[in-house]
Amino acid sequence: MTAGKRFAGQTVIVTGAAHGFGRTIAHAFAREGAAVWACDVNTEGLDETARLVQEQRLTIQTRKVDVGDSEAVSAFVAEVVAETGRVDVLVNNAGGVRGQVGRPIEEISPLDWQAIFAVNVDGAFFFAQAAAPHMKAQKSGRIINISSGAGLGISLTGIQAYASAKAAQIGLTRQLAHELGAWGITVNNVAPGFVRSNPTTERQWESYGEEGQRKLIDGIALKRLGTPEDIANAVLFFASDQAGWVTGQVLSVDGGK
Repeated sequence: MTAGKRFAGQTVIVTGAAHGFGRTIAHAFAREGAAVWACDVNTEGLDETARLVQEQRLTIQTRKVDVGDSEAVSAFVAEVVAETGRVDVLVNNAGGVRGQVGRPIEEISPLDWQAIFAVNVDGAFFFAQAAAPHMKAQKSGRIINISSGAGLGISLTGIQAYASAKAAQIGLTRQLAHELGAWGITVNNVAPGFVRSNPTTERQWESYGEEGQRKLIDGIALKRLGTPEDIANAVLFFASDQAGWVTGQVLSVDGGK
């Protein structure tokens, strides 16, 4: 491993890489020498991620993948392994609210509920399921799921499915940590606080108005919002050798609550 290239020779999959956390995480691993395979359903954003990475003379492979489609997930992971021979790190970052806003429980349709679970929980399960056999064969691997403070408390948006799905993803993290630990595979979770990282969070921030924005920041111990880089740093820690005896954990990266 060359200096400054902690992940040289490793293959890293990052889901939801079209913007925000996923883009920043993919870029961070590329800078550290990893062979990065990034996916999303947003091809325009994914192309922009690739352009930004390649501008720095770094390499990245991108593919359009719906994380809620188990067959598409399996095919993508199979392609990664066919090309690189391994999967060292899986970052299940894809998620979000699918354009929904907070509404009374009586107004939530089954399709609304299921759409949020598909991207936040099903996707993490399908990718872990596809990657696990390869990690077992290697007797090593890192799976990092990106949840939310909503999974540990409540959703600021009031979206019931989002809070529930992120809590479910945390439960999946703990369960898989115990199931896969015997093969040297760690499974951990990063729970971000509110970060202005994509169009959805920008709209949310604007909806608070000046008073709501001030109240949100006043509730943070460090009195500032975080950045996508703060989240990427936590992911790189869990993926690193320094976290070799850390598994089944949830790290809140939220400026202190």
